[in-house]
Amino acid sequence: MMPHITSADGTPMSRFCFGTMQFGGPADETASRAMFDACRAAGITFFDTAFVYTGGASETLLGEFAASERDSLIIATKAAYEGGSSAHNILTGFEISRGRLGMDYIDILYLHRWDADVPLEETFGALAGLKSAGKIGHIGVSNFSAWQGMKAQAVAGKLGVRIDIMQPMYNLVKRQAEVELLPMALSEGIAVAPYSPLGGGLLTGKYNNGGAGRLAEDGRYAARYGPGWMHDAARNLADLAAETGIHPATLAVAWVARNPAITAPIISARTADQLKPSLDALALTFDDTLYAQITALTPTPAPATDRLEEA
Repeated sequence: MMPHITSADGTPMSRFCFGTMQFGGPADETASRAMFDACRAAGITFFDTAFVYTGGASETLLGEFAASERDSLIIATKAAYEGGSSAHNILTGFEISRGRLGMDYIDILYLHRWDADVPLEETFGALAGLKSAGKIGHIGVSNFSAWQGMKAQAVAGKLGVRIDIMQPMYNLVKRQAEVELLPMALSEGIAVAPYSPLGGGLLTGKYNNGGAGRLAEDGRYAARYGPGWMHDAARNLADLAAETGIHPATLAVAWVARNPAITAPIISARTADQLKPSLDALALTFDDTLYAQITALTPTPAPATDRLEEA
């Protein structure tokens, strides 16, 4: 059974989450506010940030924007991307995050990534302490594999808490999560809020004509989405978008959202205009045929057993 995640006043989690990674960086305060307002107008109640985003500006701006309706929103942040997952690093960073956000209580706190050097008992002991103190509502993990998630869940259970939500990468050209992580989440009742449904902007089609963006500016994204077949898929998605009259970004986000294991894709942008096609996916329902057409644009990963005849 999936966890029941609502805001403090009982407002349900929206079907999409907005990721504020650009707030205070590529998106200045004015652009950030415009995107926040566009999300609220579209019914978004779930907002995601992290300790490391834009040197803290992301948390600060989100806190300012959310203050007037705090109890109606679900706010998530992430801890321990840098410095390891020791109790000291988690707790110290969390207090800084609370100060930036201007919030006594955070709805979801994610462990930002796996740390093989710190015992899970120490890490989840710190998270359990925050939950028992009423400082967080739900524990999440980001960038964990399925086996890491289940190992952590076992430790969490011994401490009287559980992982309620996971945040993996998932999009049309990054489908590894389909092999074990998404089936695990469905089986174990863990919500899934995947990031990068647009593949770092690749699936918007803008790079087909030499457009600018993270793939051109950030070496990590260039490597992550460098294989030629991914760019072929983006061009084919753009062709399908032209045939259907639907923006490729809308198709890409809606494709992620349609997977039964997905709770709320995390959408993001640098401007409100850039954000609009992703928000439009909230209203898009497409039939099995179109979903299958989009799915066929990229290889379906082999099952975990690698028994292809059973796929």
